[in-house]
Amino acid sequence: MATDRAHQELLAWIRLARSEGVGTKTFRQLLERFPTASEAVDRLPEFVRTGGRPLRLLALGDAEREFEKAQRAGLTHVTWTHPNFPEPLKAIEDAPPLLVVKGQTEALSAPMIAIVGARNATVNGRKFARMLGADLAKAGLVVLSGMARGVDGAAHEGALTVPAGLTVAVVAGGTDVIYPPEHDKLHARIAEAGAVIGEMPPGTEPQAPLFPRRNRIISGASVGVVVVEATLKSGSLITARLAADQGREVFAVPGSPLDPRAHGPNSLIRDGALLIQSADDILDNLPLKRVSPTQISKAGFHAGQPVEKSDEKDIHNVRRQIESALGAAPAAVDELVRQCQVSAAVVATVLMDLELAGRLERLPGNRVALLGTG
Repeated sequence: MATDRAHQELLAWIRLARSEGVGTKTFRQLLERFPTASEAVDRLPEFVRTGGRPLRLLALGDAEREFEKAQRAGLTHVTWTHPNFPEPLKAIEDAPPLLVVKGQTEALSAPMIAIVGARNATVNGRKFARMLGADLAKAGLVVLSGMARGVDGAAHEGALTVPAGLTVAVVAGGTDVIYPPEHDKLHARIAEAGAVIGEMPPGTEPQAPLFPRRNRIISGASVGVVVVEATLKSGSLITARLAADQGREVFAVPGSPLDPRAHGPNSLIRDGALLIQSADDILDNLPLKRVSPTQISKAGFHAGQPVEKSDEKDIHNVRRQIESALGAAPAAVDELVRQCQVSAAVVATVLMDLELAGRLERLPGNRVALLGTG
């Protein structure tokens, strides 16, 4: 019975995560207000009362098919409630609700260090990335990268040269889809000695828009990001900027000003990243600790908070007040609570209603803005 309940709860996570109109931030809001994803799925229609785009909840049968496809491919769905979901990743504002893992889920619970860089890396760049991967794996860190050509692949390979060395690859598509094709053997070795992870359903082909989303997982799951070689407009620089925004350490390997692939790391160093020449430079400056429960709390995840049921008349009146008070300019949620003179739970209900209808945007600093008013 307990196993059946756990399976139904996992299907609810899949349904919410794959539903059109439920993004990562809305998912977090739902899990703040309901004790389980199953209850969130059951209660979700109550929150879609206003106009705007309709919410399309993934059908239960489709969730079952994704789960069964993952099982056949040897993949595991790992949610925030799983003991091995990376704690630093759980703490970021737009954390993926679930990861699809090929390999050892235990590899996700150890401290990770990301090594990223150019796909068309120089011979020396690949050599240095391989050396860093090996040395950091020897120090007990999990080497994290994106399994791309060049620096990424070299970093993974370096970690794999170490007995019991762990490495994790974050992919943009499904974890059962091998990309690039020439990394088929590397994909298998990583899955055996660590894990290949991603947020997309099994069978998803990697497409350009998915790579920036992948990058936030690389930076978010790590305690630090090392950039070996990268041009100024590369995805590696995006990952480094995301890491800085997420409060992670950023390290960069300097290079010749004559090589465009050194412009990225050199600019990061100019902007405050730590210059490194060896793994020791990283280990001496790395905060080797998990993200604390306090930090996770600040990120806004408090699963299991009770939902306050409110009178429909109250909801209607508050909705009119909020729609009248809000515009394109951001407003503080606390101020809305004061103006409406009702409980914060009622305001939260209306805001979620508007968000699910595609009429509200949530912004940093607990602020919101009404969409379609410009």
